[in-house]
This record gives sequence, C-alpha cells and structure tokens, in this order.
Amino acid sequence: MNALFADRAAAGVQLARALAHLQGRPGLLLLALPRGGVPVAYPVAQGLHAPLDVLLVRKLGMPGQEELAVGAIASGGARVLNPEVASWVDPAALARIEARERAELLRRERAFRGDRPPLDVAGRTVIVIDDGAATGATLRAGLAALRGQGPAHLVAAIPVAPPETAEVLAKEADELICLHTPRHFYGVGQWYGDFGQTSDDEVRELLERARDGA
Repeated sequence: MNALFADRAAAGVQLARALAHLQGRPGLLLLALPRGGVPVAYPVAQGLHAPLDVLLVRKLGMPGQEELAVGAIASGGARVLNPEVASWVDPAALARIEARERAELLRRERAFRGDRPPLDVAGRTVIVIDDGAATGATLRAGLAALRGQGPAHLVAAIPVAPPETAEVLAKEADELICLHTPRHFYGVGQWYGDFGQTSDDEVRELLERARDGA
C-alpha cells in the first residue's frame, strides 16, 4: 500500500494548503497534540503565520493492548471514553491507568511548556492538529477540553482518518479538515513513508522555532 505522505512535515505542508481559508482570522491559534502532531503543525503555523502551542492529551490504553484506546484525558480534567471498549475493562484497572496517564500528562506539560501558561483560547479561532486519528479518542478529549474554554470557532485538522472516525470528529468540532479517509485503515503509521517516533527534544525545538518566528 502506497504512503500518502513522505513524513509528518510533508503532511503538514498539505494540511496548510487545506487550511489556507483561515489565514488572517483574528486571534487564530494552532494547538498540536504532542508528540506526533507538532511536526505536522509546524509547517501549518508557518503557512498561516499563526502562533503554535501544545494541547496535552493522553490516551487510555487497554491493558495488554495499549494501542487499543479505552478513551483519553486532557489538560483541564476532560475525559472521553469509548463505551464499547471501556465496558471490557475493570473500573479499578481503568482508574490505575488514568492515574498513571495523568502523571505523564503533567510531566509533559512541564517538559514542553515549562513555566509558561497555556495560551488563552477564549473567543479565538483554534485549530487542533494531530498526525492522524484511528479511533479519534485522543483528539476528541482535546476538543472536549477546549470546548469548555469558549473558543469562537473550533477546527480539527488531521491528514488521515478512517471514514467513521472522521464522521464522529466532524460532530465534535465546528469544522473538520481531514485530507484522506481511506476505508482499509489499520493504523495511522501505514499512511506515512517515515513515521518514526518524535522526541521530546524535537517537540521543544519546533515550539521554540515557532515562537521565534512569531
């Protein structure tokens, strides 16, 4: 199966073109889901001349099958569960998983943002970017966390997702930009030529470059 994108940066360049209609919106803000969403979002921030920050979200993985999302949590206390999958998990086990992931969420906030507070989203056009969505649970948690902060227009932007996930995300956001919705979808990584892990250092470097550029 042919890759749709050479790497995350190439996906970001394509995504920037699809989001060009939002350039110049007052208060435009990009929020990327780390780690993989940041190298996708960086070319978008350059193309739209918009500030870039991170939106911290952690997947709650099924015990023994971590890639299967039970749900996700986000900064600010938001939690989204996949009811069908969550029904298979013992509540005590789920509580332990959530406690572990909340600790990691806080660690990443300190690692990526330091002492800087999150950017204010109230009244702004906010674009939330990731490198793709399989179940969409992680992105949905991020959108739920932002919705309570009063953005004027909430956009979910991803390079690739299966059709059913795109349909759900379109209901959660005010606008969905998804470049490709292939039916035979086994994982986000299958659509990239290079889907290597993004490091914490790379995330910090791209965020610093975005701030310097802004």
